[in-house]
Amino acid sequence: MSKAIGQAPADNAPRIEEVLKGQDVAVLIPCYNEEITIAKVVADFRAVLPLARIYVYDNNSSDDTARLAAEAGAIVAHEPRQGKGNVVRQMFREIEARYYLMVDGDDTYPAESAPELLRPLAQDEADMTVGDRISNGSYQKENERPFHGFGNNLVRWMIRRMYGYGFEDVMTGYRAMNRAFVKTVPIVSEGFQIETEISIHAVDKRWRVCDVPIAYRDRPEGSQSKLSTVGDGILVLRAIASLFKDYKPLAFFGLLALLFVALGLVAGVPVIAEYFDTGRVERLPSAVLAVAFVLCGALSFTAGLILDTVAKSTRKLWELNVYAAYETERLLER
Repeated sequence: MSKAIGQAPADNAPRIEEVLKGQDVAVLIPCYNEEITIAKVVADFRAVLPLARIYVYDNNSSDDTARLAAEAGAIVAHEPRQGKGNVVRQMFREIEARYYLMVDGDDTYPAESAPELLRPLAQDEADMTVGDRISNGSYQKENERPFHGFGNNLVRWMIRRMYGYGFEDVMTGYRAMNRAFVKTVPIVSEGFQIETEISIHAVDKRWRVCDVPIAYRDRPEGSQSKLSTVGDGILVLRAIASLFKDYKPLAFFGLLALLFVALGLVAGVPVIAEYFDTGRVERLPSAVLAVAFVLCGALSFTAGLILDTVAKSTRKLWELNVYAAYETERLLER
């Protein structure tokens, strides 16, 4: 899934250098009440990527986020549906670019790392790069909310167990993606589950992913996080379970079938043992319950087989959409 960053052919070097300055790059900054930091964030990315277009989508802020972003030189739009997932979905729909750099507006991610996130895309070595705050220890050092770190590790572990691939940092809001990835990722999340949804989509669809270590700094004084550790954490876990059901239905319903069969055995073994000892079934309710559990297990496994066929058909249609996205990109280059 992940691949090493190598050297691009020499004839591509000028084009790559242009990309690293922001040519054909859209910087996406979803914002909600970030007036303390947004002007600095826009200015920092304008300095590092002078050729890029910087978009700030204001999500019903009650402060001066939109005005300050516009004064700093960003292209400002408004998204009335509350939630980061809604904002990112609308950005992906409306904004056209060859490369997309998504970052939060809270000034916790360094603009200086943007070229390193874009480089694997420009060299055609990755479809998505992930700003990894974890591996160099900066997140553990700067983050003042220990349960956020615990939640990140839990989500990483779950994705590794379900999909066999482990991100260094699943919940990071700093990513770069190429056009084909952005235009074919199905976003259904409304809130902060968006990072998890994008990560699982990348793993399930076998996109090329590259982790890029970055520095991380905590929010400046006066800036408040909108992330609820418990509430949004529960939503993230629900999103993982839902996506696992959608992307791997046979595994999901197969595990459910095993659970039902195990419960059936727990209820039925004493009944069977009693029958062999006495030749009679005295525990009729237990026998009925055991049969019901086993039947539920069989139905669950059957549902998994059917939905697995549907999921494979959906994957094939998605692959065709990816081909169409690449063809559109080639036409735009002409």
